Amino acid sequence: MTRILVVCLGNICRSPLAHGILESKLPKDSFYVDSAGTAAYHIGNSPDHRSIKVAKTHGVDISGHSARQFRVSDFDTSDYIYAMDASNYNNIISLARNNDDIGKVKLFLEENNSVSDKNVPDPYYGHISDFEYVFDLLEATSKILSAKLKE
Repeated sequence: MTRILVVCLGNICRSPLAHGILESKLPKDSFYVDSAGTAAYHIGNSPDHRSIKVAKTHGVDISGHSARQFRVSDFDTSDYIYAMDASNYNNIISLARNNDDIGKVKLFLEENNSVSDKNVPDPYYGHISDFEYVFDLLEATSKILSAKLKE
């Protein structure tokens, strides 16, 4: 089984969306997708209501997700770790114990060559339109990534 972890700051906006979208595109018998945040702000909380709403509009249910914090043991249990932006990438890398850990970490948008800015914007302080934009960005990249992973 291939294990994928997507990581943002609080694990209530971007990473639950990426988690739900990517999970919907991969066969569950071969892939396990999870998400986490680098900060402890929202541990145990559901995703932001706007993330839930936008995902539901597109047929993805993330309402059962519970936020958790990234931990060093995630390096052991994940084959791929995708950070939503450079800040979270650096936070993850700072916890790496060796080059094998570092080799598992990439920016999520590195998989999408049509996007020049490789940072998924954080919609938390924005409007529903910002969540829609992030969903579309994650959806397009998840299509590319899922095709690559299934090869």
